[in-house]
Amino acid sequence: MSEQEKGPGGMSRRDFLKLLGAAGTSVAFAPFVSWGKFMPNPSSVTLAKVPVILPDGTQANLNTFPVNHAEVITYPETADEVLNEEAFRKWQFIRLPEKFGGERKDVSSFRAYSMVCLHLWCLWKYWPDEGRMRGECPCHGSMYDVKTGTAFIGPASVQAPPSNTLAQLNFEADSDGFMFISPPTWGVNDNGVVGYGRFA
Repeated sequence: MSEQEKGPGGMSRRDFLKLLGAAGTSVAFAPFVSWGKFMPNPSSVTLAKVPVILPDGTQANLNTFPVNHAEVITYPETADEVLNEEAFRKWQFIRLPEKFGGERKDVSSFRAYSMVCLHLWCLWKYWPDEGRMRGECPCHGSMYDVKTGTAFIGPASVQAPPSNTLAQLNFEADSDGFMFISPPTWGVNDNGVVGYGRFA
């Protein structure tokens, strides 16, 4: 059979080798493409104080949000619903258990940590059950302290700081108890970097 004839798969040996060469060349030069210009740049967005909006569309209120309870919030929220579903915009908004000060009627009884696990970027969840009361990653078992956001069990706990403490948001409340997210400073010495962490 000559090289020009098509085999039983429908592609000649020469065409297959051309395709293989083109794919190899593409892979070889991929690291040199500046992919960053195709991605949204969070540093170009001016962040302002915004209300804490719960999944049901209401604004969180420290007088009514249940103790030892968590909801998923989106921050920073955009007008693009698809972009809002991005994992790096999801946060666990948690009111601490009573034994950790969750009964206080001020913002110190609340936490918001990035849902992106610091180990391999799976999404962790807060478990309010007695005996747990911690964040747990379902992929590899990292567990996070609800008071600090620092991993204490699992692969994320053995990573060097700042890659063992979740990025966090800070809050303000008005005189009626309605809660707002304070404009964060994205850096390891401040609010942290989503997917990378912060110094506790």
